[in-house]
Amino acid sequence: MCRLLSSKQAKSRICVRSNYLARNPAALKFVVSMRPVAISPAAAPKAVGPYSVAIRIGDFLFASGQIPLDPANGAVVPGGIEPQTVRVLENIKTVLADQGLTLANVVKTTVFMTNLGEFAQMNAIYARYFAEPFPARSTVQVSALPKGAAVEIEAIAHFSAVI
Repeated sequence: MCRLLSSKQAKSRICVRSNYLARNPAALKFVVSMRPVAISPAAAPKAVGPYSVAIRIGDFLFASGQIPLDPANGAVVPGGIEPQTVRVLENIKTVLADQGLTLANVVKTTVFMTNLGEFAQMNAIYARYFAEPFPARSTVQVSALPKGAAVEIEAIAHFSAVI
Protein backbone atom coordinates (compact mmCIF):
# COMPACT_ATOMS: atom_id res chain seq x y z
CA MET A 1 0.00 0.00 0.00
CA CYS A 2 1.15 3.51 -0.76
CA ARG A 3 0.23 6.62 1.10
CA LEU A 4 1.29 10.22 0.87
CA LEU A 5 4.02 11.28 3.26
CA SER A 6 4.83 14.72 4.56
CA SER A 7 8.32 15.97 3.67
CA LYS A 8 9.39 15.34 7.29
CA GLN A 9 8.10 11.76 7.11
CA ALA A 10 9.74 11.22 3.73
CA LYS A 11 13.10 12.45 5.02
CA SER A 12 12.93 10.11 8.00
CA ARG A 13 12.01 7.20 5.67
CA ILE A 14 15.04 7.95 3.49
CA CYS A 15 17.28 7.90 6.55
CA VAL A 16 15.73 4.67 7.77
CA ARG A 17 16.09 3.09 4.33
CA SER A 18 19.73 4.14 3.94
CA ASN A 19 20.52 2.97 7.48
CA TYR A 20 18.88 -0.36 6.62
CA LEU A 21 21.11 -0.72 3.55
CA ALA A 22 24.20 0.11 5.60
CA ARG A 23 23.30 -2.57 8.16
CA ASN A 24 22.24 -5.12 5.52
CA PRO A 25 24.72 -5.23 2.61
CA ALA A 26 22.77 -8.13 1.04
CA ALA A 27 20.00 -5.63 0.25
CA LEU A 28 22.42 -3.83 -2.08
CA LYS A 29 22.04 -6.64 -4.63
CA PHE A 30 18.94 -4.79 -5.76
CA VAL A 31 21.05 -1.76 -6.69
CA VAL A 32 23.84 -3.79 -8.32
CA SER A 33 21.34 -5.41 -10.70
CA MET A 34 21.14 -2.07 -12.54
CA ARG A 35 24.80 -2.17 -13.59
CA PRO A 36 25.31 -2.35 -17.35
CA VAL A 37 26.36 -5.71 -18.78
CA ALA A 38 28.12 -5.89 -22.15
CA ILE A 39 26.62 -8.35 -24.62
CA SER A 40 28.76 -9.80 -27.44
CA PRO A 41 26.90 -12.65 -29.17
CA ALA A 42 29.24 -15.14 -30.86
CA ALA A 43 26.96 -15.36 -33.92
CA ALA A 44 26.73 -11.59 -34.46
CA PRO A 45 29.24 -9.46 -36.36
CA LYS A 46 32.00 -8.16 -34.11
CA ALA A 47 32.08 -4.47 -33.20
CA VAL A 48 34.23 -2.46 -35.61
CA GLY A 49 35.40 -0.08 -32.90
CA PRO A 50 35.72 0.41 -29.14
CA TYR A 51 32.08 -0.19 -28.23
CA SER A 52 29.81 -3.03 -27.12
CA VAL A 53 27.53 -4.83 -29.56
CA ALA A 54 24.80 -4.36 -26.94
CA ILE A 55 24.38 -3.33 -23.31
CA ARG A 56 21.82 -4.77 -20.96
CA ILE A 57 20.76 -2.63 -18.04
CA GLY A 58 17.75 -3.58 -15.98
CA ASP A 59 14.93 -4.67 -18.26
CA PHE A 60 16.36 -2.95 -21.35
CA LEU A 61 18.77 -4.02 -24.06
CA PHE A 62 20.47 -1.23 -26.01
CA ALA A 63 21.83 -2.64 -29.27
CA SER A 64 24.49 -0.59 -30.99
CA GLY A 65 23.92 0.32 -34.61
CA GLN A 66 24.25 -2.68 -36.87
CA ILE A 67 25.65 -2.24 -40.35
CA PRO A 68 25.22 -4.89 -43.06
CA LEU A 69 28.21 -7.02 -42.13
CA ASP A 70 28.11 -10.67 -43.05
CA PRO A 71 28.90 -12.47 -39.76
CA ALA A 72 30.76 -15.21 -41.67
CA ASN A 73 33.41 -12.97 -43.22
CA GLY A 74 32.95 -9.47 -41.74
CA ALA A 75 32.40 -7.90 -45.18
CA VAL A 76 29.61 -5.50 -46.10
CA VAL A 77 26.85 -7.27 -48.03
CA PRO A 78 26.86 -6.02 -51.64
CA GLY A 79 23.82 -5.12 -53.72
CA GLY A 80 22.42 -1.86 -52.42
CA ILE A 81 19.87 -0.76 -49.86
CA GLU A 82 17.51 -3.76 -49.96
CA PRO A 83 19.96 -6.61 -49.25
CA GLN A 84 21.81 -4.36 -46.81
CA THR A 85 18.60 -3.63 -44.86
CA VAL A 86 17.84 -7.36 -44.73
CA ARG A 87 21.34 -8.12 -43.39
CA VAL A 88 21.13 -5.34 -40.78
CA LEU A 89 17.78 -6.60 -39.47
CA GLU A 90 19.04 -10.20 -39.43
CA ASN A 91 22.05 -9.02 -37.41
CA ILE A 92 19.71 -7.28 -34.95
CA LYS A 93 17.65 -10.47 -34.66
CA THR A 94 20.86 -12.37 -33.81
CA VAL A 95 21.75 -9.90 -31.05
CA LEU A 96 18.23 -10.08 -29.63
CA ALA A 97 18.02 -13.90 -29.84
CA ASP A 98 21.23 -14.18 -27.82
CA GLN A 99 19.30 -12.64 -24.94
CA GLY A 100 16.07 -14.57 -25.52
CA LEU A 101 14.37 -11.64 -27.27
CA THR A 102 12.71 -11.15 -30.65
CA LEU A 103 11.88 -8.14 -32.78
CA ALA A 104 8.54 -8.02 -30.93
CA ASN A 105 10.50 -6.82 -27.86
CA VAL A 106 11.93 -3.82 -29.73
CA VAL A 107 10.43 -0.54 -28.53
CA LYS A 108 12.60 1.99 -30.45
CA THR A 109 14.85 2.00 -33.48
CA THR A 110 16.99 4.63 -35.12
CA VAL A 111 17.74 4.21 -38.81
CA PHE A 112 20.74 5.95 -40.36
CA MET A 113 20.83 6.12 -44.16
CA THR A 114 23.30 7.67 -46.57
CA ASN A 115 20.53 8.39 -49.08
CA LEU A 116 16.98 9.16 -47.96
CA GLY A 117 15.97 8.82 -51.60
CA GLU A 118 16.09 5.06 -50.89
CA PHE A 119 13.73 5.38 -47.91
CA ALA A 120 10.82 3.58 -49.60
CA GLN A 121 12.97 0.51 -50.36
CA MET A 122 14.37 0.40 -46.82
CA ASN A 123 10.90 0.94 -45.34
CA ALA A 124 9.40 -1.95 -47.36
CA ILE A 125 12.03 -4.36 -45.98
CA TYR A 126 11.67 -2.92 -42.46
CA ALA A 127 7.89 -3.45 -42.57
CA ARG A 128 8.40 -7.18 -43.28
CA TYR A 129 10.35 -7.57 -40.02
CA PHE A 130 8.14 -5.67 -37.57
CA ALA A 131 4.47 -6.08 -36.67
CA GLU A 132 2.00 -3.82 -34.91
CA PRO A 133 2.46 -2.21 -32.53
CA PHE A 134 5.50 -1.02 -34.46
CA PRO A 135 8.43 0.29 -32.44
CA ALA A 136 8.95 4.04 -32.29
CA ARG A 137 11.45 5.03 -34.98
CA SER A 138 13.62 7.89 -36.12
CA THR A 139 15.25 7.91 -39.56
CA VAL A 140 18.02 10.32 -40.46
CA GLN A 141 20.33 10.85 -43.40
CA VAL A 142 24.05 10.90 -42.69
CA SER A 143 26.98 11.73 -44.95
CA ALA A 144 28.69 8.36 -44.48
CA LEU A 145 28.56 5.12 -42.48
CA PRO A 146 31.33 2.74 -41.43
CA LYS A 147 32.77 0.52 -44.18
CA GLY A 148 30.73 2.31 -46.84
CA ALA A 149 27.38 0.87 -45.68
CA ALA A 150 24.17 2.41 -46.98
CA VAL A 151 22.15 1.76 -43.80
CA GLU A 152 22.68 1.30 -40.06
CA ILE A 153 20.00 0.53 -37.48
CA GLU A 154 20.22 0.65 -33.70
CA ALA A 155 17.54 -0.77 -31.43
CA ILE A 156 16.27 -0.63 -27.88
CA ALA A 157 14.40 -3.69 -26.62
CA HIS A 158 12.52 -4.39 -23.39
CA PHE A 159 12.58 -7.70 -21.56
CA SER A 160 8.80 -7.88 -21.30
CA ALA A 161 6.28 -10.58 -22.01
CA VAL A 162 5.11 -10.21 -25.58
CA ILE A 163 1.38 -10.65 -26.04
